[in-house]
Amino acid sequence: MFPASPCAILSKLPEANPPLSPAVCAVIIEAMNLLRTLLIIAPAACLLAQTTPAPTPAPAAPSVAAPAAPKLATPVPPGLLTPAPAPPATVPPDRVVLKAGDVTLTAAQFDEIIDSLPVMYQSRFRGPGRKQFADSLVRLYIVSEEGRRRKLDGTKAYKIQTELNNDQVLVNMVTEELRTQATVDEAEARKYYDEHAKNYEEVTARHILIRTKGSQVPLRPGAKDLTDEEALAKVNDLRKRVLAGEDFAALAKAESDDTKSAAEGGSLGSFSHGRMQPSFDEAAFKLKPGEVSEPVKTPYGYHIIKVEAHTTKTFEEERPQIEKLPPLIQAKVQKALDEMTKGAFYDPEFFVAPKPPAPPTLSAPPKPAAPAVAPAPAAAPKPAAPAAAPQK
Repeated sequence: MFPASPCAILSKLPEANPPLSPAVCAVIIEAMNLLRTLLIIAPAACLLAQTTPAPTPAPAAPSVAAPAAPKLATPVPPGLLTPAPAPPATVPPDRVVLKAGDVTLTAAQFDEIIDSLPVMYQSRFRGPGRKQFADSLVRLYIVSEEGRRRKLDGTKAYKIQTELNNDQVLVNMVTEELRTQATVDEAEARKYYDEHAKNYEEVTARHILIRTKGSQVPLRPGAKDLTDEEALAKVNDLRKRVLAGEDFAALAKAESDDTKSAAEGGSLGSFSHGRMQPSFDEAAFKLKPGEVSEPVKTPYGYHIIKVEAHTTKTFEEERPQIEKLPPLIQAKVQKALDEMTKGAFYDPEFFVAPKPPAPPTLSAPPKPAAPAVAPAPAAAPKPAAPAAAPQK
């Protein structure tokens, strides 16, 4: 992408590999439990039999590159800029390499333990993580000896957990075997390819950047710090000159504020979707070879882009990589595991999900009592009718 230059900022820095999750650490612990069980059966390795499962500390998070470190325009072979890590030392297989309590391990025994782990972690613990793994073993052996000294291995909880641990080891071994046996057929691989077609597009392009005030792009010596309107006017003028026939690369060398790519005539090489700022990415992938974009705004200024090639890697080119993609393999494994467990019985009364509490009902506030009304005064009695005069 853009090396140590304004447009290096356009390129997204690769994310650091995350540290092993607790679930992965559990797999490692369980694999060591399997080794313990096997070694109990093998008298020749009786010393190793004196291990009990203990939680291993989570591996330290790998170091993350400083945010300011830009991605280089051209991939650099490992070790060119920074020294390559030294390969792990090789010692005679019968040499004692670790002592922890009553346990002594030779180099061969140490390698056997690593051989029992999932394949994906073996190279890590044989290489840069070797000492870290040894620290975990030391803790496992010494603390487990303390547990036996306290006679915790005779408790009911220990026996139950040991049974569960041994079963979990078998689960992990079956899962690993399913993973190594899983295959992605052509139809599944093609479906993935079609659904992610954008991932296989690439463009080869050049650009000219004119920075704006406030940009993180350094101002060139002697250059004016342009306002947004001035930068847009300048980039529009450069675009007109290109469309009129001037050489894009020559203009980039003379005018682009991305001084690193300017030295290469504005060349950005080839890049795929998602490697640039969204507005830059969208504009570049809409262009046909030979076309020049309208001015494109990013946080670093205004760009004009010229695409020289727009290609899509074919399915046949990408098929070997698609067939190894972890999400597709894991889907196969999960399907097989679901098939194995679908006949399990769960007592509906025992495992009934508790009903969530009913939300509180908000009753309407009581209506205020009607004001008391004074009783109406009693009606005055009507005067009695006068008696009728007697008839003569």
